Amino acid sequence: MLTPEQTDVLRLLCDTVVPALDHPDDHDGFWARKATDTGADQGVLALIGGLPAEHRQGLAALFDALAANGFTTGPQAAREQMLAAIPETGPLVSMILLMTYGLAGPDGRNPNWTRFGYPGPAPVTAPGGRTAEVLRIDGDQDLDADAVVIGSGAGGGLIAGRLAAAGLRVVVLEAGRHRTAADFHQLELAAYQASYWRGGPVPTADGNINLVAGAGVGGGTVINWTNCLKTRAGVRRQWATEHGLTDVATSDFDRHLDAVWRELSVNDRCSEFNRIHEAMARGAEKLGWSFATIFRNWDEKRHDARVAGHLGFGDPSGAKQSTLKVYLEPAILDHGARLIDDCRVERILVEGGRAAGVVGRTGSQNATVTVRAPIVVVAAGALESPGVLLRSGIGGPAVGRYLRLHPCTVTMGDYGEDMRGWWGPPQAGLVNEFAEVDDGYGFLMESVQYATGLGASSVPFTSPAEHKEAMAGYRDNGSYIGLIRDHGHGRVTLDPAGNTVAWYDLTDERDIGNTHRALEAQIHLHRAGGARRIQAFGRGLGPWTEGDDLDAYIAQVKRVPLRAGGMTLFSAHQMGSCRMGTDPATSVADPRGELHDTPGVWIGDASAFPTPSGTNPMITIMALASRTASHITSS
Repeated sequence: MLTPEQTDVLRLLCDTVVPALDHPDDHDGFWARKATDTGADQGVLALIGGLPAEHRQGLAALFDALAANGFTTGPQAAREQMLAAIPETGPLVSMILLMTYGLAGPDGRNPNWTRFGYPGPAPVTAPGGRTAEVLRIDGDQDLDADAVVIGSGAGGGLIAGRLAAAGLRVVVLEAGRHRTAADFHQLELAAYQASYWRGGPVPTADGNINLVAGAGVGGGTVINWTNCLKTRAGVRRQWATEHGLTDVATSDFDRHLDAVWRELSVNDRCSEFNRIHEAMARGAEKLGWSFATIFRNWDEKRHDARVAGHLGFGDPSGAKQSTLKVYLEPAILDHGARLIDDCRVERILVEGGRAAGVVGRTGSQNATVTVRAPIVVVAAGALESPGVLLRSGIGGPAVGRYLRLHPCTVTMGDYGEDMRGWWGPPQAGLVNEFAEVDDGYGFLMESVQYATGLGASSVPFTSPAEHKEAMAGYRDNGSYIGLIRDHGHGRVTLDPAGNTVAWYDLTDERDIGNTHRALEAQIHLHRAGGARRIQAFGRGLGPWTEGDDLDAYIAQVKRVPLRAGGMTLFSAHQMGSCRMGTDPATSVADPRGELHDTPGVWIGDASAFPTPSGTNPMITIMALASRTASHITSS
């Protein structure tokens, strides 16, 4: 860990990023509150303690260098200049902001939330009912099954349910942990650490895009925003004609889509608009753009708009119809499926050229789990499924290639009133005016989960005082994302330790054009909805303020590079890294989902997408998984 001297540098660094400032309007102590007053330094220390040794050593060296250059003795202005001159401090600054505004104290609140008008966690009535148990591992374990499913998210959870209901003996191995409704406390940072891939937003290896993915039993369906969109007709035709999934363009696939829709209890009766959605609808109407209310997989009998606003941090109410609730629990409780959590699959066993099972290792027990089975379903997510195949030496040359991310830009509008972004579902409205432009490689505009920590760490600024000014008015802001259907792609590789590494460079000309169009459209949508101040999230960008030249601001935004150090880019949808198709040189699995080179191994998650869906992918993942399960049971 850090030495006392290095810890002192960290504390001063925290209070440099979020200093105490004099301000005439400080009735709640917001301006006088430093980062360390919220415990941010302790939160950052805890995060540093969980980093790999080489990263901890790098930060320790950075703190030593700061001290050697007078950081601890200089005034605030000098410290700010020093941080601005050292790009390597950027991730640390983001970490400090995340903790300062997102960390909750023992009372479940952060003192800055008073300024935001944010009430924090909502009261919840426990759902009750049956809860599936995981198989406890005590030492090395050997199991036999008819099928083993790697991963329990949108695809893996559904396939496990389908196969178990068909009478197969199923074992599910999940790298994350099993959590029940009682484990979800509606707190942002706790959710990142417990239920998100690698602890929350993680940049690609090149730093270009921040990746957000679920981790745990139920995968992303436990923490996603319940936006249910069916696969678009143009995408289905493309998959059928260009990639050989001929039935996807027919009524056969409609049956899978409709079955999933029904099983998840998808409806539009729990999609109340907060003021952000009202502004979106108002702006779309003024601009003459199409706007739709979102359908969600949410139980209206247990619906509470206050709780729905926190659903990205896990649902304690039992209203969310996740794969854990809809497919895995019945598979275990009614059909005898077995679930092992905290188990990372190291490799797939192959005998005589066919699937023979898997070998995994549990994190807490450091025990080896071997499951012998003639059917192996790889559904660890598009960031981890290629890792399983690469470590196993199967899948062919396309493994890890064609990674699609639906890269998202973010803009924020100040509407001059409390937008109550924490109330109601994060995504209840959708602008789909531009979905089909550019041969179907267009974009959607959606809203986002209210998050004080991630929001604070993403707001661009040129000085700590400017950032504090922006956060003082945070309650009056609402954010939109522009989600493009990417034409270009990235890749997933392995590092020397066998862990997956994602790479993505947004350089495809079509994607650059659509990202710029999405930014322009978001800005116009904010303005038409009544925003008096608009901020695009990009390094070095200031805001547009009412009275400024809007076209000039849009031109300035478009000059910011779409990469690390430029525009902030996010991805919550990872797809395509083990895709289906007819050509083994450019696809991993055949059009049914079975590996070209290893019979018995099937791809069951979003990594199987031949191209990106261009929509929030959960329903498409699950319909394809339902289709794959039917192929498995009929083989």
